[in-house]
Amino acid sequence: MLAARRTSSFTESVIREMTRIAQQHEAVNLAQGFPDFPMPEPMKEAACAAIHGDINQYAVTWGSSALRIAIAEKYRRWYGMEVDHDREVTVTCGATEAMASVFLALIDPGDEVIIIEPFYENYGPDAILAGAHPTFVPLERPNWTLDGERLAKAFTKRTKAIVLNTPHNPTGRVFTRAEMTMIADLCIKHDVWVITDEIYEHIRYAGDHHVMATWPGMRERTVTISGLSKTYSCTGWRLGYAVAPFVQTQAIRKVHDFLTVGAPAPLQAAGAVGMHFDADYYNHMALDYRGRRSLLCDALTEAGFTYSQPEGAYYVLADFSALSDMDDVSFAKWMTEEIGVATVPGSSFYSDRSLGRSLVRFAFCKKYDTLKRAAERLATVRASV
Repeated sequence: MLAARRTSSFTESVIREMTRIAQQHEAVNLAQGFPDFPMPEPMKEAACAAIHGDINQYAVTWGSSALRIAIAEKYRRWYGMEVDHDREVTVTCGATEAMASVFLALIDPGDEVIIIEPFYENYGPDAILAGAHPTFVPLERPNWTLDGERLAKAFTKRTKAIVLNTPHNPTGRVFTRAEMTMIADLCIKHDVWVITDEIYEHIRYAGDHHVMATWPGMRERTVTISGLSKTYSCTGWRLGYAVAPFVQTQAIRKVHDFLTVGAPAPLQAAGAVGMHFDADYYNHMALDYRGRRSLLCDALTEAGFTYSQPEGAYYVLADFSALSDMDDVSFAKWMTEEIGVATVPGSSFYSDRSLGRSLVRFAFCKKYDTLKRAAERLATVRASV
């Protein structure tokens, strides 16, 4: 018997495939976006205390009250956004599950979903699994800007939602107030949901993080998705959440319940501790990532790559066409096997794979020693290609 047809239109994760290839060749893994340095000690201690305190059974399906209260308080403190922790917050197994739950809860078969590309690789499959038709709008190179006319043309009477990711993976763009307003105006005009992915909200080097739900007329048509993985360097904990109006939250919680039941209870207790960190933590983290960005970008420049310096997140989407006429998949595998640095082929972030043919993505969420080792290997690219 064959598998369901819905699975035939997308592949397994290319990002995680590159991690497996990196391990095979003992390459420096700058492919997958997980830190190789420790998470904050207070959160580790809180998790251990929760486990030893026998918080090891199911939490409330949509999240422990302590974590939901902490999430709501954080949005009030940081963004002036009032959130009802009982009626509007759903804790999920990572932002990835939050996105899947939201798609399944809000999108009907035949609906259209606008996805800005290049995009994080889960968005297209999420739309397909919900029976929707993804419509892709590419950012304009070299600075990855959003063309308003092109975006406006993507809206049709069947458009149900648009996915907005800022700071942006894989380009590092932080969308401006003008771009946010343009998106908001189009969504109000066409009565469309905005599903945001704000997982990198605190990792920025330029610009401000704008929360779409705080825009006039957008609170009732925005689902805000974020999580703890990137901010607290705990990608393996799988703690994410969705903030949505009450009616939509009820639907999201039903889907979440039958997908995963709930996120790990002791880790939720520790997550609430992290949510209460003060501004010094976030400022220090962003400053530290700025240094890591500089180290990698300097190495990429010396090696002959071209790129737009990221304004946020912890990736560089770099063009290698001045170095090689290989396609991106071949080049990424060559880099892993011959240079010893693993990257992600650019085509995995595009619906039209030809648009990413000369691009690879590097992640700099690594120890300085790891990045220095990668820089030493990147220095050999020109002579080896």
